[in-house]
Formats: sequence, C-alpha cells, structure tokens
Amino acid sequence: MAGLSMGRVALVVRDIDKVGAWYEQAVGLHLLRRDGETAWYGAGDTVLLELRRDTAARMRDRNEAGLFHTAFLLPDRASLGQWVADAAARQTRVDGAADHLVSETLYLTDPEGNGVEIYADRPREAWTRRGIEVQMASDPLDIPALVASAAGREAWQGVPDGTVIGHVHLQAGAIPDADAFYSGVLGLDLTARYPGASFYAADGYHHHLGANIWNSRGAAPRSFPSTGLAEVEIRLDATRAAAIRDRATVATVGDRLILTDPWNTPISLVTVG
Repeated sequence: MAGLSMGRVALVVRDIDKVGAWYEQAVGLHLLRRDGETAWYGAGDTVLLELRRDTAARMRDRNEAGLFHTAFLLPDRASLGQWVADAAARQTRVDGAADHLVSETLYLTDPEGNGVEIYADRPREAWTRRGIEVQMASDPLDIPALVASAAGREAWQGVPDGTVIGHVHLQAGAIPDADAFYSGVLGLDLTARYPGASFYAADGYHHHLGANIWNSRGAAPRSFPSTGLAEVEIRLDATRAAAIRDRATVATVGDRLILTDPWNTPISLVTVG
C-alpha cells in the first residue's frame, strides 16, 4: 500500500474493561498499554485500536452516521483459518461471512455495537479490474476450506505481526456527499459502487474506506459526546498530504492534520516517509 494506508481507529466506549476484553478474546488483539482512561490494542508493536472511556457519553444509535465496521486485515489466508477455528472453539458470535472475490471475510459486533470485520486478501493478481474499478461480490464463504488452509499451524495465539487496519467502512447520510469528501477532498479513487454504497482507495487497493447509507440515509452531522467512532487515522506521503491541505480546511495538531467529514467524524492525517 505504498503512499497511503490506514492507521489506528479510535472508539469512545462506556465500559472499557468489557469492550477491551472482547477485542482481546474475540478478535485476538493484544493489549499494548493502558493509562486508565485509554487503552491501546494492536499487533506486535503497532497500535490498531484505541479505546477511550467516557461513562457519560450517550450511546450512539445504529442509524446515525459514524462507524459501520473496522476491518482488521490478517497477513495471510492461513491466519484467517486459524482465527476461524479459534472462534468456533470459543463459540464466538459471528454476524456473517462472505467471499468478496478480492478477500474472504467474517463479521462481528463488539459489546457496544461497533462493527468489526476480520479478513484476508486474495493475491492482487487474482482480482478482476476494469480500470481503477475492482470487482467485488458477497458470495458464500467456504468455511471448511478456510479452516483447512491452517492445517499444520500452531493454535491461534492472537493476531500475528503484520496484521493491520485494512479499511474502515463508514455510515454516511448521503452518497454524493461522501463521494465529494472521500474522493474529491481526500483524493481517493472510487473503486466500486454498490446500491447505497461507495468504496474508495489509493494505490490499486480494493478499498481503504467505504461509505454506505444502508442504516443511515439522511443522517445529520454527529453530535458529541457519544460512543462509537472518535477518529480515523490515515497514514500518507507528503505529496498526498499537501494536496489535501490545498483542497480543504485542516487543523494542525502536532504532526497531524485534522479535518472532519460531512458528518463530523474526525479524520487524522499522519505524514510518513
């Protein structure tokens, strides 16, 4: 993902102990550090998820704009097969599963209603493209074949090094406004469109960000404090960052550029390289 990749996702939660334990047990994230009010989880030394405790925050409604799911990308298919076997042994509740042609995916929901995707990509050379568009679908997932891909591996020990946030899928109020911001302002390619959803990416990926109105058509800008998505981090090169600065009003906070999408979700841009 040269030039752009997803960084950490920050969530506001009421019960940081319960939600944090779920991400450790159900997803397999590792607790990296905690200061009492904030906890950071990830893979290796890389932070992927930040939980911020606010016991007074109102509970976000599922029809509001905000997070649809955070997608954790495992480094290979066998790792996903290990996760599936462990989830079955733990009787982890799974909401759905799909073969998206470009990836194999399972879906969950954390204890405070935040969506989670766990997936592994197929090799890029196997993806079907039409220009910058990437063909995706929601076909049945071959669970036995996925589990068989992990044969001979040790038992699941949590997400391995190399696990990243592959993409973040958002709930929006209107697709034209989402396209104008995520494609127009952030400069991402529109790589696929479903009824009520758009997908955006850089560098030939299938999507780094998605936006849909399946639950949130007509949603107003978000009001805070509330539980749910607090911040999405995007890591990008200096050229992309400069172009975004020219197109949008941004605030500078330390080494970050902060801007908000049309529904008040903060997007944090970190320049790397």
